[in-house]
Amino acid sequence: MKAVLSDIHGNLEALIAVLADIESKNIHEIVCLGDIVGYGPNPRECLELTRNSDTLILGNHEEAVLKASAGHFNLRARRAIEWTRKQLFEDPNETEKARQERLALVEGFQLQANILGIQYVHGSPRNPVKEYITPQDAGNRRKMISIFDQTESVCFIGHTHIPGVFTLEDFSSPEELMGLYMLSDEKALVNVGSVGQPRDGNPQACYVTFDEETVVFRRVEYDVEKTIRKIRAISELDNFLADRLRRGR
Repeated sequence: MKAVLSDIHGNLEALIAVLADIESKNIHEIVCLGDIVGYGPNPRECLELTRNSDTLILGNHEEAVLKASAGHFNLRARRAIEWTRKQLFEDPNETEKARQERLALVEGFQLQANILGIQYVHGSPRNPVKEYITPQDAGNRRKMISIFDQTESVCFIGHTHIPGVFTLEDFSSPEELMGLYMLSDEKALVNVGSVGQPRDGNPQACYVTFDEETVVFRRVEYDVEKTIRKIRAISELDNFLADRLRRGR
């Protein structure tokens, strides 16, 4: 059994709650699909708590802080990325060794992974870091055929913060699946949702567990208001990034 999580986005309270839930289930293998940092107030602490995950995948926010390039992000996201980069790699109150060790950690994130025939990426099999696959894309036959051509069997993804399962024919939310998806011979893309910034209308942290046959979508309560207060106390982080946590949007 493994846990697959994504899009923590510097939300320490959500991550601690999810890790406690994982531990309570006696799960020892963790795959993290990226965007551990970005938007949230605790990027360093979240990196520290996830650094020993069995698999660490590169997200678009890690890529942005590494390249110091966020031109394709909106203004509030760019400001958050610039602040995050300073926290991770440029804090003069830290030792050079600590900054370099953190840089080496993030530089070592994988673009994608294949574990026992199962794929793991941040965005999509076609563009592992940056491509969004939204529920609305289920009706875009050309796009989905192209993506599924790059899918071997099952691929776990994140990036949109919206959990659910894509087949070539449609998209099903966790609610429609009763929280459970059984693997079959049919190719599938499994979006594991977001730990730290859910966008499906449910503010609870989201992740999945996977036993090679069954995917279970899990929701975990955390102290949302504490994270909101932290974000609001940092002038470089837009209040919108705090308020959206309460709405799960």
